[in-house]
This record gives sequence, C-alpha cells and structure tokens, in this order.
Amino acid sequence: MPHFGQGTESAKRTLRREFLAVRSRLTPDDMRESAQALARRALELPELAGAGTVAAYVSVGSEPGTLALLDALRARGVRVLLPALLPDNDLDWGPYTGRDALVRVRHGGRMALFEPPAPHLGPDAVTEADAVLLPGLAVDARGMRLGRGGGSYDRVLARLEGAGVHPALVVLLYDEEVVGRVPEEPHDRPVDAVVTPSGVRRLPES
Repeated sequence: MPHFGQGTESAKRTLRREFLAVRSRLTPDDMRESAQALARRALELPELAGAGTVAAYVSVGSEPGTLALLDALRARGVRVLLPALLPDNDLDWGPYTGRDALVRVRHGGRMALFEPPAPHLGPDAVTEADAVLLPGLAVDARGMRLGRGGGSYDRVLARLEGAGVHPALVVLLYDEEVVGRVPEEPHDRPVDAVVTPSGVRRLPES
C-alpha cells in the first residue's frame, strides 16, 4: 500500500489503479458467481430486510454485480431508487421498475451507465432511503471507503447529512477489497457495513 505522505489524493489515485487492475482480470464466470453470492449475503442484512426504500445502483464493467440484488429487493416489495448522473457529477434518482426499463447512457468519454428512465425524482429523493448501497473500490476496518474519484457519492453523503437523515450506508465489494487502511480526506464519511461474496462485516471493527 502506498505511503500517504505522498499526498492523500495521489495515494488514492495509486490505490484506484491497483484495485481496477485486479478487477480487470476477473472472468465473466467470476463476476456472475460473485454477483449471486453478493445478493444472497446482502439480503441477510437486517437493514435491507426492514427497508421500505433502498437507494442502489446498476453495476457496470467489472464492478461487483448488483442486478440480482436489485431484482430480489424489488420482488420483496422494496422501492428501489437508482441514480442518473447529472452534468455536474451530482446524482438524480428514479425508481427501478425492472431490467428492461433501464436506459444505457454514455456521459462524455466515460463508460456507459444504466440509468432509470425519465422523468426523475430529483437529487433529494435519496433522503427518503432507509439504506443506501454505495459503489467503491475498497473499504477499511474503520469504514472509510475508497470511491472512484468522481465525487458523486460524496455529494450524496453530504446531502443525507444536511437533511439530518441517517440511512444505513453499505458498500458492495469483492472479498480482497476489504483492506487495513485507505487514505481519507476531511470530507470522507464512513460506511456502516461492507457486503462481499463471502459475507457481511459491520464497521467500524474494534
């Protein structure tokens, strides 16, 4: 792991490259099996079992797969909200009504995202969630999450804090992405739990 004295943002960039390189070597079979296991584990979470509304996301590329989990939540009668990326990197939200309704959207030169169809509900809709599922690249024992660096979920977490609401914050990762420590900045906020294909871990760990 890089030494944080090189600068926190530089350390984060180095770590992102390392974790993305590992993910790039996953096979389709690896990802399919991981997605099924991740869904089973996540559905064991009491915070999801009791949730009326869950803010989630559609995985892309080599991210831990979320569609099986989204379908299972919807089958339970949970209202699932999905993000739509705005030009300023903030997130709007819309309901998940099934895979066939998702819209493939390319934002500039980035990887295409799968988003809910318009009309959307506005960025503040996330404050209605009982649990928020967060993407990431790593998390440490304190619950500090390493994101991809776009800042979209930093805005989401700040919006939740500003609204005075405290949904369960859960990051979905592969097993090897739970690490000893990730670099943090003052605006970073810890998550409450991490779900990987092998199980659930509560954070922070003592």
